Amino acid sequence: MAKPISRMLRPRSLAIAGASPDAATMGGSILANCERFKFPGPIHLISPTRSDINGRPCIKSIDDMPHGVDAIILNIPYAAILPSVEACARKGVGSIIVFASGFAEAGEAGKEQQEKIAAICREANMALLGPNCLGFVNYRDNVALTFEPVQPKAMQDRRSVAVIAQSGATASGIRSAMTGRGISVSLSVATGNEAVISASDIIRFVIAERAADAIALYSEQIHDPASFLEAARMARGAGIPIILMHPGRSKRGQEAAQSHTGSMVGDYALMRTAVENEAVIAVNTMDELYDAAALLHRYPAPPQGALGVVTNSGAIRGMTFDFAEDIGLPLADISSDTLASLAAMLPDGMEIDNPIDVGTTGFVNADIFEKAATAMLADPSVGSVLLPMAGGAPAQQRAKAGAVIPVALASSKPVAVAITGDESPLDPDFVAAMQESETPLFRSSERAMRAFAAVGKYAQALAIVNEDKPPAAKLEAMGKAGVKTEYEGKAFLRKIGIATPEGELAHDLQQASEIARSIGFPVVLKVQAAALSHKSDMGGVILNLKDDDALRAGWQQLMANIGDTPIDGVLVERMSRPGLEMIVGARDHPDWGPSILVGLGGVLTEALAATTLLPADISHARAVERIMTLRGAKLLGPFRGKPARDVNAVADIVIKLGAAMRAGIGIEEIDINPLMVFAEGDGAIALDALIVTR
Repeated sequence: MAKPISRMLRPRSLAIAGASPDAATMGGSILANCERFKFPGPIHLISPTRSDINGRPCIKSIDDMPHGVDAIILNIPYAAILPSVEACARKGVGSIIVFASGFAEAGEAGKEQQEKIAAICREANMALLGPNCLGFVNYRDNVALTFEPVQPKAMQDRRSVAVIAQSGATASGIRSAMTGRGISVSLSVATGNEAVISASDIIRFVIAERAADAIALYSEQIHDPASFLEAARMARGAGIPIILMHPGRSKRGQEAAQSHTGSMVGDYALMRTAVENEAVIAVNTMDELYDAAALLHRYPAPPQGALGVVTNSGAIRGMTFDFAEDIGLPLADISSDTLASLAAMLPDGMEIDNPIDVGTTGFVNADIFEKAATAMLADPSVGSVLLPMAGGAPAQQRAKAGAVIPVALASSKPVAVAITGDESPLDPDFVAAMQESETPLFRSSERAMRAFAAVGKYAQALAIVNEDKPPAAKLEAMGKAGVKTEYEGKAFLRKIGIATPEGELAHDLQQASEIARSIGFPVVLKVQAAALSHKSDMGGVILNLKDDDALRAGWQQLMANIGDTPIDGVLVERMSRPGLEMIVGARDHPDWGPSILVGLGGVLTEALAATTLLPADISHARAVERIMTLRGAKLLGPFRGKPARDVNAVADIVIKLGAAMRAGIGIEEIDINPLMVFAEGDGAIALDALIVTR
């Protein structure tokens, strides 16, 4: 789709269906944009009622156009879209922009109509932007095919952000936020319903044309996950960060996204896990999108390392400690050499630490900010530096800019300034200097710290994304599709190196007694049948049978509970010793691929939402780190006389399940619930297992 996209975003010829001489109308605004941007090629105006508009001749219909026009804007009603698209196909048009709504977002009839026009476009190799979209602005090539009134902006030789959003209002908002901070926007595309052209296609265009240094993306539904993940990998390889805001964390948010663009909203948690695994920076708010883009377009290849902070306020220093802990942002543990360097710059009696408060020294000597920031940046543990401070009088603001800007320009590590005071006006020359130098400027230290947290996660993702994590080898498929019995599931777990209780399958009481004596009492009896995945609900599990008499009574009770239900047998297992119950599950999603869920077991899973979703190719060290961030993770360490739990063993199981899910043997789901986790060094054991195959 690269060629038709280029014809759309960098057209040499245009047509406007529904043009108007009135700049207050949509048709008039489109033409006014083209004239303001001085589009150099031919513009064919289509109007069945006018002979000319603003001195430009009009033609009556699409069929009157010359063959092979690069891009046409269909500023016409819904009912006229389908025949117009058919006419565009006859005339060899390269691309179509459709503003009209009433398609997939409006219900089944609109969805059917959208699918018809999409099929025509694909057959004719025409790019289709929309429907239900705002169009686009390509500032680098001076093309504005949108009804939103926009002004051309000289790109000069500056770093830039590409804006891609399904929502037109959101695309406009992100673009305004960037330009308001002095950040150049090279391309702004509102993709609407994405019937043909998707955000993934625009990302590929940005990469191929090297059209931006970072991509700010708002997506309500990623229609083709495999294509998007491939585009994300390409962007990562090109050194172009993607910052993604995707609604749908809540049920109402999912419903709103679906009604807006007609998308069937998918599983948000799976989506986020998959995209973050490809080093996409997923954020929760638009403010975070703006702020992370401000940092990453300027520093698109941040190194790993914690945050160094230089301030002129003890209060800001104290609040920085608190907020960093709140959001999980590591503050650098700077070396003794760095501490000594900082101490030499400041009067005796100052507390030398990170964050460093330079106190009143900065009031009379702004050079202290340059020296302190330079010392921080030289420390190997520091990956970035933030200077949150009171700005002072205009002359002091300008002096701070003069001190910090050379440091930011020379640094490959991100450097940013945050001036307190919310929306209070700053010195215009100070702001101009910061924007001209492309030094990120914030008015909230908290927002800046959130942005640095996102940058830190991105740096970590870049460092681990190419680790070699092969799938499991020499595994065979588990026979016909469907739910496997527990004993089949546990046999598979043992094959991939996950411990299960000692036991065997019995077909009568005598066999059960022999097995119990062999493995040792106490034992548990579990009825086995593929149709009985929830055995406990029908009394299919009898626990803690301590001797032969108890076993005999338990067997009789079990048989009475299941009645005439056909079974494969009864699993006789040794009872596990006590430990901490956890759950570990794996799922191979048809769109997003495999992932692993880890959580605390029992009621904690639901009461605390104590689960986390991990990529199936996660490293052991990263798995341990993520497991220790679970809600209720204090239970994994020494707690109320209980020993620390073997988190390494849980991480081992995560790695083994992930490798099995990536082995391509048709496993759809694995559920270990509970996983009994023992004291540190004593391992963990799968007490129950459910496997579903395709």
